[in-house]
Formats: sequence, structure tokens, C-alpha cells
Amino acid sequence: MSFSFSELDFLKPELGAEYTGQGTHFAVFSAHAEQMELCLFSPDGKEEVARMALPKREGDIWSGYIAGVGPGTVYGYRAHGPYEPKAGHRFNPNKLLLDPYAKQVLGELKWDDALYGYTIGAKDDDLSFDDRDSAPYMVKGIVQDPDFDWDGDQAIRRTWTDTIIYEAHVRGMTMTHPDVPDELRGTFLGMCSEPIIDHLTKLGISAIELLPIQHFPNDRYLLEKGLTNYWGYQTLGFFAPQPRYLSGSKITEFKTMVKAFHAAGIEVIMDVVYNHTAEGSERGPTLSFRGLDNASYYILSPDDPRHTYDTTGTGNTLNVAHPMVMRMVLDSLRYWVGVMHVDGFRFDLASTLGRQDLDFDRQGIFFGAIRQDPVLSGVKLIAEPWDVGEGGYQVGGFPHPFREWNDKFRDDTRRFWKGDGGMAPDIASRLTGSQLQFNHSDRAATSSVNLLSAHDGFTLMDTVSFNDKHNEANGEDNRDGHSDNHSDNMGAEGATDDAGVQDARARRRRNMMATLLLSQGIPMIVAGDEVGNSQGGNNNAYCQDDEIGWVDWSGLDDPFLGFCQKMIALRKDHPELRQERFLTGAVGEDGRTEIAWYRPDGEQMGEEDWNDPELRLLSVYMSYSAHTPDADKSAGVFMVLNAGGDCEVRLPHVNGIEEWSRVLATGADEPFDKLDISEPLTVERESMAVFVPRSG
Repeated sequence: MSFSFSELDFLKPELGAEYTGQGTHFAVFSAHAEQMELCLFSPDGKEEVARMALPKREGDIWSGYIAGVGPGTVYGYRAHGPYEPKAGHRFNPNKLLLDPYAKQVLGELKWDDALYGYTIGAKDDDLSFDDRDSAPYMVKGIVQDPDFDWDGDQAIRRTWTDTIIYEAHVRGMTMTHPDVPDELRGTFLGMCSEPIIDHLTKLGISAIELLPIQHFPNDRYLLEKGLTNYWGYQTLGFFAPQPRYLSGSKITEFKTMVKAFHAAGIEVIMDVVYNHTAEGSERGPTLSFRGLDNASYYILSPDDPRHTYDTTGTGNTLNVAHPMVMRMVLDSLRYWVGVMHVDGFRFDLASTLGRQDLDFDRQGIFFGAIRQDPVLSGVKLIAEPWDVGEGGYQVGGFPHPFREWNDKFRDDTRRFWKGDGGMAPDIASRLTGSQLQFNHSDRAATSSVNLLSAHDGFTLMDTVSFNDKHNEANGEDNRDGHSDNHSDNMGAEGATDDAGVQDARARRRRNMMATLLLSQGIPMIVAGDEVGNSQGGNNNAYCQDDEIGWVDWSGLDDPFLGFCQKMIALRKDHPELRQERFLTGAVGEDGRTEIAWYRPDGEQMGEEDWNDPELRLLSVYMSYSAHTPDADKSAGVFMVLNAGGDCEVRLPHVNGIEEWSRVLATGADEPFDKLDISEPLTVERESMAVFVPRSG
């Protein structure tokens, strides 16, 4: 079959391969290329059946239209231009390049030295030129038909105050669940299967945050060690779902998953990686961006453009400040919202996206572009507010409408319940939304995404089961992963049959989960924490696509699951715990108190109390913000966090409330049995109690 370019009878501004109904328009960006070739392949991707130079160049966009070419066509690019590594240019037409806008990717990358633009082992290293054809080893793009039956699907757009996030991995969530069909495990269809959705809805989750599902390859060095890129933080295709998560060959399976979650009232948030790509440093392979236009797509060393500038710890940094790279990122985000119907994004190493002239700028062009975009400004946006570059730790530094992961909440909650001294002011800050970090620039009290654990680090069970990390399976002699986890094994390292240790761990988990769900901000639970999932002390399971990284569902009968369900319900029943405005201690016009802190004797805390390093008990009354129109309708809640020994506590008389009912006692056999109490009462050691005004 012969192929040739023809003229379009209308303007086609989109980049990528766009099917028009009669043919396909191909367009790709490169500012420094001298010629761009489109390569078409057999359906299995093994045979190159055509190679044609794109006939049109306008504004550094190379394009061409082929009539009769439609969905299912397999393709890639070859870019001609200067091979001058010292000037930042690494064009090599012997290397087949994946279209950055490819909507589906065929196959898995087969690692071979031919994938590199230079000759590995050559005397002049990455300055050398390799003339081997990489096509036999490369993944390719597949032209797509965008049609899908979205009938009945609507964006949920739930308010932040009503949001409870559940972070999960598509394979990790489904591989060992006893009720997920074998053929669907590890896939998008398994993720939206009835057992998974039933679990999430009963738990009370409102949004699922998926670890990276955009196309990523396995790292060569991991495969050589018998490991794999499990988490997926090495994106190569920003528009394409990861093929290994498909049960068949159609990307519509991702759309089916989103539609099923929406039908269950659950929003879908994607963890996205726009700070770097899978190509690594200048000594990495030439798979797409490096071969298309290395000097445009990547930030290069200002002193020596031969080298990439790395603020991500992966070898390269995507040059989001470049207008066409920025366009690619925005086009990708809009595609996932508009075509794939997702509800928001969590941005990996988001400080990198805010770098201009190498420094972080909260008023930078990326944030400005998001904030003015009529589509993206209305979805959920969450930043991982750090990278590994200088000045990269930016918790609290992002502009509205971004929310941010708050590792301070994780660390302070762990330390408080572990019994560390001097933690009362810190845990008080976390309970009230981390105001020092977030109460500025008209930001909301929902700016902090609070977490006890995440994919990166100890699970909740491992936090109470291990003093030290145990990452030996990663093949790095236990050097990888954080060593300071603020964990406590409660008397035995790892799993134990000691009933006393097991009881202590169960209570500690209840205390921390209760703290998470009773704090202002947005709670995030990592998949498996509610069923006691352990990774055996591995706090960096990025390469463990096995029982270490997968959720262990054997804890479905653990009482802790029921505790989590009831804690989420308790949070939903009390809007005082999830407000849009910060509680600053303001007094309403009618003299009502919005928040107050108390000593065990019922008197309000003073400066001397806050400065007591031995203070292990904290009591707080929370009502609506005094600036809320319905503040006078709020009865409020009273909470006691006791990380010390048994303590007698007097409940306060506040806002006319003199009688209380206890609705939570984490140290009790039945934590949620309601109890009308007469003061004073004893709050047990290492426990948490919650009270509401007595009714009736």
C-alpha cells in the first residue's frame, strides 16, 4: 500500500495524530530540526511500511495530512538536524521517536544499546554518534478514534470540604483482592470492578487518586536487577494510558473505569509527572523529546548545554517555561479532563513546575496558565510541594487554587502519638489546618492535604511495627528510602504474636486515623491502611510489583476497617471539622467562641502551658468560624488527645453548653458507643476522645 500527503481543506491546529473521519493529520513540534519524517508501521509495529518527510512547517510545527489513514495506524517520527551535544542538540534520524501527543502506545520498550543516540562504551561517550536503527526496540504511537459513549456521565466537582481522598495503585489495589476476577486483576477494569467500588463506597471515600497511569517504560537498570518500575514515575507518553493496565487493546477501558467511578459518586484524580521524563540525563536513551528537540524540551546546564539540569533526581528537568512545552503540558491536562473525564490532578515534584530561571516562583507562568484556564482552573489541583533542587521545599508556597500535600502533618502526628516531647503546639497546628504554612494570600482552610502515609514511605501498619526501614529487596543494600520515619515498633520489630504489642499497635493506629479525620484540611488515606496492609518495613517499594507493593486484603475482617468507616462517617456528620475558613480564635458578635484550648482542669491554656515540653494531653473545642454566616447554629465538638497516661479531664462550659455526650473513645472496646457523661471523667492513656453537646 502506498501513502502520500494531501492538502487539508481546513485548518488543523492540533498537535499529535488527529483522525478527521476521512484521514489523519500528523503534527509535531521542533524548533531546531531541519527535517521531520513520519514513519508508518504494520499493525504489530514490527515492519516499517512507509517513511515520508512532513511537507509543512509553520511556527516550528511540522505537519502533514494523509487521506485514508485512520484509527489503528501505527506510527513514529525520525528527526533530522544538528548532532552537536556541546550546543545541546542531539538529533539522530536513526532513532525512532514516540510522538509526545500519542494517545495510545503499542508494545513495551525492549532495552537495547540501539535506543541511545550515542554509542555506549565509545571513547568520547555521549559525544559519539550511533547509527543503529532503534525502531525494532521502540514503542510506537497508535492513531485513535475519540468516540466513546459517555451518555449519563457528569463531572462531580465535589467541594473540597466534602472531599476524602484515597491514594491507590491500579495493580496494587487489585492484584490480591479475593473478589476481583483473575482476568481483571491489575487493570483499569479490575479497578472499577464491583468489589473495589463497593469497598470504597462503604468506606466513605469521595475521590480516588491513582498513581501514574500515563505511559511509562520499565527502567533498564531495574530490569537488569530483576525488578520493575512499579510506581510509574518515569513518564514517556503524557496522553496515553499505561498499556499494562489494559485487559485488552482498547484505551476505552480507562474511560469505562472513570464512568463507573462517577456513577458511584467517586471523583478520579490522576498523579501526573510533568517535571521530568523517562529519558534521564544526557547519557540516557533517545526515545522522544531528546531526539525531537533536546534544547527546547529540557532545561540544560547554563554553563555547559551538553548536560541536563536536574532538580528532580532523575537526570533531567522538563523545560515547562518554554511556550511549546507549556502547551504540551496544558494540552495533556485538558485532554485528560475533556476527553477522558478525570476530575483533577496531583502534580509530582510540583516545585519544578514553578521554576523560572532555575528559581521557584509562585507567580510563575505555569501557575498563571493554570489559573486563567477555563477548564483546568475548575478541577482539583494538588501539588507535591517540593523537589530536590535548591529552594525546592515549598510547603505552603503554592497559589490558589492548588492544594498541597503536607508532610508536616504526617510527621507531627506520628511524633505526637509516639510520645515525643514538646509536640503540643505542633499537633494543635495540624488539627487546625497548619495555619503557619497556609493561612495567607486568602488561601482556604482546605489548602492542606493531610496524610498519615502515602505510596512513598511506611504504611500506617508499618509505622507502628518497625523502628527501621527494611528495603533489602530493592537491591541497594538498604541505602534507599528515608531513614527518619518517626515510627515505633511498640516492642517488637515486624509481625508478632504478642497480644499486648498487637493491642498497642491497634490503639495507636486508631489514634492516628482519628487525628487525620478530625483535623481541618483534606484527609488522604493510602490504599490498604484501612485493612492493616504491611510492606514488611519497605518504605520505598517503587520497584516492587509483587506482594511487597500490592495491598494485602487479608485484613478485611480486621475491626480497624469498621473503625475507619465510622470515623469517616463522624467527620461527615460534623461540618465543624471540615471548614473553608481557618479558625483563628475570633469571637462572634454574639460572644460565641469558635475555637478554644483547654487544660485538664477545664481552664483555658496559657502561654506557660503551651511551652511545657512534658505536655502530652491537648483539649480543644471547635465550632464554626465566626466569619461563617451560620456560626450561631453550630453546636461544636470537643476533642481530647492524650498521648500520656490516664488523666482526669473536666469538660468546658462554652457557648452555653454544659452537658456533653462522648461519641468516640479510641481506648474503649466499642469506640463509638455513645455515652452521656458526668464530669470530670478519665481519659485513658494513649487515647483520643470526642464529645458533642448532649441532646434531648
